[in-house]
Amino acid sequence: MQALSGIDIADKIETAVPGSILSSDEKGILVYSKAIPGVMKFLKDTPQFDFNYLNSLTAVDYFDYFEVVYHLTSMKNKQSVTVKTRVNGRDNLEVPTVSNLWRGADYQEREVFDLLGIRFPGHMNLKRIALWQSFEGHPLRKDFL
Repeated sequence: MQALSGIDIADKIETAVPGSILSSDEKGILVYSKAIPGVMKFLKDTPQFDFNYLNSLTAVDYFDYFEVVYHLTSMKNKQSVTVKTRVNGRDNLEVPTVSNLWRGADYQEREVFDLLGIRFPGHMNLKRIALWQSFEGHPLRKDFL
């Protein structure tokens, strides 16, 4: 399995989805959150990439902002790539869903919502998955008491 450099594919993504790339480096690509649906569809549906498998979807709280991290794999091309997006602030955090592209994103987006409070508009059943519905707060946030 070869990990693709974000630098190697950023130009191709930017051409297909103009205005989508915030930055890229050897470890991956940072994408504007509003561009996630277009970028992910491009990475999945373009035969050159064919990222047909979502290994994982998670999020990280950096206190000033959150990053949602996607690890994608192309079984056919034996390649992987890391795509990230940022959401700023502490309230009303949203990143468009990718559960319509990869069915495995369903529970992973629900987990991120439950534990960090990031919403995924377009998700078909966004509700808590680990904690009970009346639980207040999101326990993986750095400011959770």
